[in-house]
Amino acid sequence: MKIGLIAGAGELPEIFRKNALRNGDDVFTIGVNDITTIKSDVTLPIGKLSKLVELLKEKSVEEIVMLGKFEHKLSLDPRDYDIKAISILASLKDRKPSSIVKAFIKFMEEEGFGFLDPKPYLSELLVEKEGLLNDVEIDQNVVEDIEFGAEIAKNIADMDIGQTVVVKQKAVVAVEAMEGTDKTILRAFDIAGKGIVVIKSARTNQDFRIDVPTVGIDTLNTLKEVRAKAIAIQKGKVYVLEKEKFIKMANRFGIGVYVYE
Repeated sequence: MKIGLIAGAGELPEIFRKNALRNGDDVFTIGVNDITTIKSDVTLPIGKLSKLVELLKEKSVEEIVMLGKFEHKLSLDPRDYDIKAISILASLKDRKPSSIVKAFIKFMEEEGFGFLDPKPYLSELLVEKEGLLNDVEIDQNVVEDIEFGAEIAKNIADMDIGQTVVVKQKAVVAVEAMEGTDKTILRAFDIAGKGIVVIKSARTNQDFRIDVPTVGIDTLNTLKEVRAKAIAIQKGKVYVLEKEKFIKMANRFGIGVYVYE
Protein backbone atom coordinates (compact mmCIF):
# COMPACT_ATOMS: atom_id res chain seq x y z
CA MET A 1 0.00 0.00 0.00
CA LYS A 2 1.26 3.50 -0.85
CA ILE A 3 0.72 5.81 2.13
CA GLY A 4 1.05 9.58 2.13
CA LEU A 5 2.22 10.67 5.59
CA ILE A 6 1.49 14.31 6.39
CA ALA A 7 3.89 14.96 9.26
CA GLY A 8 3.55 17.55 11.99
CA ALA A 9 5.96 18.20 14.84
CA GLY A 10 7.25 15.52 17.18
CA GLU A 11 8.23 11.86 17.03
CA LEU A 12 4.87 10.24 16.25
CA PRO A 13 5.19 10.49 12.43
CA GLU A 14 8.60 8.78 12.51
CA ILE A 15 7.31 5.93 14.69
CA PHE A 16 4.42 5.41 12.27
CA ARG A 17 6.74 5.50 9.25
CA LYS A 18 9.11 2.90 10.70
CA ASN A 19 6.24 0.56 11.56
CA ALA A 20 4.58 1.04 8.16
CA LEU A 21 7.82 0.27 6.32
CA ARG A 22 8.28 -2.79 8.54
CA ASN A 23 4.77 -3.82 7.51
CA GLY A 24 5.76 -3.66 3.85
CA ASP A 25 3.99 -0.40 3.02
CA ASP A 26 5.51 2.32 0.87
CA VAL A 27 5.51 5.70 2.65
CA PHE A 28 5.80 9.12 1.00
CA THR A 29 6.34 11.78 3.66
CA ILE A 30 5.13 15.35 3.24
CA GLY A 31 6.53 17.87 5.68
CA VAL A 32 5.17 21.32 6.47
CA ASN A 33 7.49 24.32 6.54
CA ASP A 34 8.58 25.37 10.05
CA ILE A 35 6.47 22.60 11.66
CA THR A 36 7.68 19.12 10.69
CA THR A 37 10.62 17.81 12.70
CA ILE A 38 11.38 14.54 10.86
CA LYS A 39 13.09 14.09 7.50
CA SER A 40 10.54 14.43 4.70
CA ASP A 41 10.49 13.53 1.01
CA VAL A 42 9.08 16.96 0.22
CA THR A 43 8.11 20.03 2.24
CA LEU A 44 5.22 22.40 1.56
CA PRO A 45 4.03 25.64 3.13
CA ILE A 46 1.01 25.27 5.42
CA GLY A 47 -2.37 25.50 3.69
CA LYS A 48 -1.33 24.64 0.12
CA LEU A 49 -3.99 21.98 -0.48
CA SER A 50 -4.02 22.08 -4.28
CA LYS A 51 -0.28 21.45 -4.42
CA LEU A 52 -0.63 18.70 -1.81
CA VAL A 53 -3.26 16.89 -3.90
CA GLU A 54 -1.15 17.26 -7.02
CA LEU A 55 1.88 15.73 -5.29
CA LEU A 56 -0.04 12.83 -3.77
CA LYS A 57 -1.61 11.92 -7.11
CA GLU A 58 1.75 12.22 -8.86
CA LYS A 59 3.18 9.71 -6.35
CA SER A 60 0.17 7.35 -6.72
CA VAL A 61 -0.68 7.59 -3.01
CA GLU A 62 -3.73 5.52 -2.00
CA GLU A 63 -4.12 6.25 1.72
CA ILE A 64 -3.30 9.33 3.78
CA VAL A 65 -2.25 9.58 7.42
CA MET A 66 -1.81 12.86 9.30
CA LEU A 67 0.23 12.64 12.51
CA GLY A 68 2.20 14.94 14.76
CA LYS A 69 1.49 18.28 16.31
CA PHE A 70 -0.13 21.09 14.34
CA GLU A 71 -0.87 24.10 16.52
CA HIS A 72 -4.56 24.98 16.53
CA LYS A 73 -3.75 28.69 16.26
CA LEU A 74 -2.67 28.12 12.64
CA SER A 75 -6.35 28.18 11.69
CA LEU A 76 -6.63 31.79 12.87
CA ASP A 77 -4.19 33.20 10.31
CA PRO A 78 -4.89 31.73 6.85
CA ARG A 79 -3.40 34.62 4.87
CA ASP A 80 -0.90 32.33 3.08
CA TYR A 81 -3.38 29.52 2.41
CA ASP A 82 -4.50 28.72 -1.12
CA ILE A 83 -8.05 29.29 -2.33
CA LYS A 84 -9.13 25.70 -1.62
CA ALA A 85 -7.92 25.80 2.00
CA ILE A 86 -9.50 29.21 2.59
CA SER A 87 -12.82 28.03 1.14
CA ILE A 88 -12.83 24.97 3.43
CA LEU A 89 -12.18 27.13 6.50
CA ALA A 90 -14.86 29.60 5.42
CA SER A 91 -17.42 26.79 5.09
CA LEU A 92 -17.02 25.60 8.70
CA LYS A 93 -19.57 26.39 11.38
CA ASP A 94 -16.67 26.63 13.87
CA ARG A 95 -12.92 26.14 13.96
CA LYS A 96 -12.68 23.39 16.54
CA PRO A 97 -9.79 20.99 15.81
CA SER A 98 -12.11 18.09 14.92
CA SER A 99 -14.21 20.31 12.63
CA ILE A 100 -11.13 21.37 10.69
CA VAL A 101 -9.66 17.88 10.39
CA LYS A 102 -12.99 16.27 9.44
CA ALA A 103 -13.43 18.86 6.69
CA PHE A 104 -9.89 18.11 5.48
CA ILE A 105 -10.61 14.37 5.49
CA LYS A 106 -13.83 14.92 3.52
CA PHE A 107 -11.98 17.03 0.95
CA MET A 108 -9.21 14.44 0.50
CA GLU A 109 -11.73 11.60 0.19
CA GLU A 110 -13.54 13.57 -2.51
CA GLU A 111 -10.18 13.78 -4.29
CA GLY A 112 -10.03 9.97 -4.28
CA PHE A 113 -7.79 9.24 -1.30
CA GLY A 114 -8.54 7.03 1.68
CA PHE A 115 -7.76 8.34 5.17
CA LEU A 116 -6.05 5.61 7.15
CA ASP A 117 -6.58 4.88 10.84
CA PRO A 118 -2.99 4.76 12.19
CA LYS A 119 -3.90 2.95 15.41
CA PRO A 120 -2.86 -0.55 14.21
CA TYR A 121 0.60 0.86 13.45
CA LEU A 122 0.89 2.61 16.82
CA SER A 123 -0.81 0.21 19.24
CA GLU A 124 2.50 -0.34 21.08
CA LEU A 125 2.21 3.25 22.35
CA LEU A 126 -1.13 2.69 24.07
CA VAL A 127 -1.52 1.46 27.65
CA GLU A 128 -4.25 -1.13 28.11
CA LYS A 129 -4.06 -1.76 31.86
CA GLU A 130 -5.58 0.42 34.55
CA GLY A 131 -3.90 1.61 37.72
CA LEU A 132 -0.39 2.73 38.58
CA LEU A 133 1.99 2.28 35.63
CA ASN A 134 5.27 2.95 37.42
CA ASP A 135 6.84 2.48 40.86
CA VAL A 136 6.00 5.85 42.43
CA GLU A 137 3.35 5.40 45.08
CA ILE A 138 0.54 7.95 45.04
CA ASP A 139 -1.65 8.64 48.05
CA GLN A 140 -5.43 8.61 48.25
CA ASN A 141 -5.62 12.38 47.81
CA VAL A 142 -3.93 12.10 44.42
CA VAL A 143 -6.23 9.24 43.39
CA GLU A 144 -9.22 11.39 44.32
CA ASP A 145 -7.80 14.30 42.32
CA ILE A 146 -7.48 11.98 39.32
CA GLU A 147 -11.02 10.66 39.68
CA PHE A 148 -12.32 14.22 40.03
CA GLY A 149 -10.29 15.54 37.09
CA ALA A 150 -10.87 12.62 34.73
CA GLU A 151 -14.57 13.33 34.25
CA ILE A 152 -13.85 17.00 33.64
CA ALA A 153 -11.05 16.17 31.19
CA LYS A 154 -13.39 13.86 29.24
CA ASN A 155 -16.00 16.62 29.04
CA ILE A 156 -13.43 19.17 27.89
CA ALA A 157 -12.18 16.74 25.22
CA ASP A 158 -15.73 16.02 24.05
CA MET A 159 -16.37 19.75 23.73
CA ASP A 160 -13.20 19.96 21.61
CA ILE A 161 -11.63 22.56 23.88
CA GLY A 162 -8.51 20.62 24.87
CA GLN A 163 -7.24 17.31 26.19
CA THR A 164 -5.64 18.28 29.50
CA VAL A 165 -6.95 19.37 32.89
CA VAL A 166 -4.75 20.27 35.87
CA VAL A 167 -6.14 19.70 39.37
CA LYS A 168 -5.03 20.36 42.94
CA GLN A 169 -7.02 19.37 46.03
CA LYS A 170 -10.07 18.65 43.86
CA ALA A 171 -10.05 22.13 42.34
CA VAL A 172 -9.55 22.74 38.62
CA VAL A 173 -6.44 24.90 38.27
CA ALA A 174 -6.07 25.02 34.47
CA VAL A 175 -7.78 23.72 31.34
CA GLU A 176 -5.91 23.28 28.07
CA ALA A 177 -7.06 25.25 25.04
CA MET A 178 -4.91 26.38 22.09
CA GLU A 179 -1.69 26.72 24.08
CA GLY A 180 -0.97 22.99 24.37
CA THR A 181 -0.24 20.66 27.29
CA ASP A 182 3.13 21.95 28.47
CA LYS A 183 2.08 25.60 28.58
CA THR A 184 -1.09 24.58 30.42
CA ILE A 185 1.02 22.81 33.06
CA LEU A 186 3.29 25.84 33.46
CA ARG A 187 0.27 28.13 33.79
CA ALA A 188 -1.17 25.83 36.47
CA PHE A 189 2.10 25.96 38.39
CA ASP A 190 2.07 29.76 38.28
CA ILE A 191 -1.39 29.65 39.86
CA ALA A 192 -1.18 26.77 42.34
CA GLY A 193 2.49 25.93 42.83
CA LYS A 194 3.92 22.44 43.25
CA GLY A 195 1.88 19.30 43.89
CA ILE A 196 -0.46 19.57 40.91
CA VAL A 197 -2.00 16.54 39.18
CA VAL A 198 -2.28 16.47 35.38
CA ILE A 199 -5.02 14.48 33.63
CA LYS A 200 -4.97 13.74 29.90
CA SER A 201 -8.12 12.52 28.13
CA ALA A 202 -9.37 11.56 24.68
CA ARG A 203 -12.83 12.15 23.30
CA THR A 204 -15.51 9.61 24.30
CA ASN A 205 -15.76 8.37 20.71
CA GLN A 206 -12.17 9.06 19.75
CA ASP A 207 -11.48 8.86 16.01
CA PHE A 208 -7.85 7.76 15.87
CA ARG A 209 -7.40 9.60 12.59
CA ILE A 210 -7.92 12.89 14.45
CA ASP A 211 -5.79 14.57 17.11
CA VAL A 212 -5.10 11.64 19.46
CA PRO A 213 -3.72 12.80 22.85
CA THR A 214 -0.02 12.11 23.27
CA VAL A 215 2.49 12.38 26.11
CA GLY A 216 6.25 12.12 25.92
CA ILE A 217 9.56 13.08 27.47
CA ASP A 218 9.05 16.82 26.92
CA THR A 219 5.86 16.79 28.98
CA LEU A 220 7.55 14.67 31.64
CA ASN A 221 10.37 17.21 31.92
CA THR A 222 7.77 19.95 32.35
CA LEU A 223 6.13 17.92 35.13
CA LYS A 224 9.50 17.61 36.84
CA GLU A 225 10.09 21.37 36.49
CA VAL A 226 6.82 22.20 38.28
CA ARG A 227 7.20 19.36 40.85
CA ALA A 228 3.92 17.74 39.87
CA LYS A 229 2.68 14.76 41.88
CA ALA A 230 1.27 12.68 39.04
CA ILE A 231 0.07 12.45 35.48
CA ALA A 232 -2.99 10.37 34.59
CA ILE A 233 -3.73 9.07 31.09
CA GLN A 234 -6.77 7.33 29.69
CA LYS A 235 -6.59 3.59 29.10
CA GLY A 236 -6.15 2.67 25.43
CA LYS A 237 -6.64 6.23 24.19
CA VAL A 238 -3.41 8.15 24.85
CA TYR A 239 -0.14 7.55 23.02
CA VAL A 240 2.92 7.35 25.29
CA LEU A 241 6.10 8.07 23.33
CA GLU A 242 9.22 6.12 24.35
CA LYS A 243 7.10 4.29 26.90
CA GLU A 244 9.86 2.41 28.75
CA LYS A 245 12.05 5.51 28.99
CA PHE A 246 9.02 7.56 30.07
CA ILE A 247 8.29 5.16 32.94
CA LYS A 248 11.93 5.00 34.09
CA MET A 249 12.27 8.78 34.04
CA ALA A 250 8.99 9.22 35.92
CA ASN A 251 10.33 6.85 38.58
CA ARG A 252 13.51 8.91 38.83
CA PHE A 253 11.58 12.18 39.03
CA GLY A 254 9.16 10.84 41.66
CA ILE A 255 6.12 11.43 39.46
CA GLY A 256 3.29 8.91 39.54
CA VAL A 257 1.92 7.68 36.20
CA TYR A 258 -1.67 6.48 36.52
CA VAL A 259 -4.00 4.92 33.95
CA TYR A 260 -7.76 5.39 34.29
CA GLU A 261 -10.74 4.01 32.36
